[in-house]
Formats: sequence, C-alpha cells, structure tokens
Amino acid sequence: MKKFILVRVVNILITLLIIDTLTLALNITIQAQILDLLREIQQKTGTAVIFITHDLGVVANIADSVAVMYAGKIVKKGKVEEVFHEPIHPYT
Repeated sequence: MKKFILVRVVNILITLLIIDTLTLALNITIQAQILDLLREIQQKTGTAVIFITHDLGVVANIADSVAVMYAGKIVKKGKVEEVFHEPIHPYT
C-alpha cells in the first residue's frame, strides 16, 4: 500500500511531500525499494521531501539535511554529516 501511494505521487504535480514513518516495520528489501522509488520521484519531479522517522540509518541514506527534535523542539539541525559527526544534544 505504501509503495502504491508513492507511485501515485509521480502522477501528481506537487512541490512538497511530507512522509511520516514510511519505512516503519518493513523488511530491509522493501525498505530499500521504497527509498529508491522516493529518490526517483525527487529526481524526476524536483519535489522536496520532509521525511519524519526514528530510523537514523534511513536518515543517513536519504537526507541532505536533518533536524533532530526532542520534546517537540528542534535541538540540532544541519547537514547530515555534521549532525551525525558532531552530536551536541544527548538525543542526537
């Protein structure tokens, strides 16, 4: 079902896609396929994506920049490499 929804996005002209826990509870193969499809959508349409997840592996794989939230507030934001290599907040 999640994959179908992403495929439908390609047929709609949108500039921002907000995705919440898209890869939650998916096996690694399906997760990789969906992330590849998401990258393809971004490249073909130029759509910006806000990806909400707790999976830092997914963040490292797909994001250019990241904002880490704790208790509803952003506690760290920046390029993925910067946030991962210089974690200031304990939640990071």
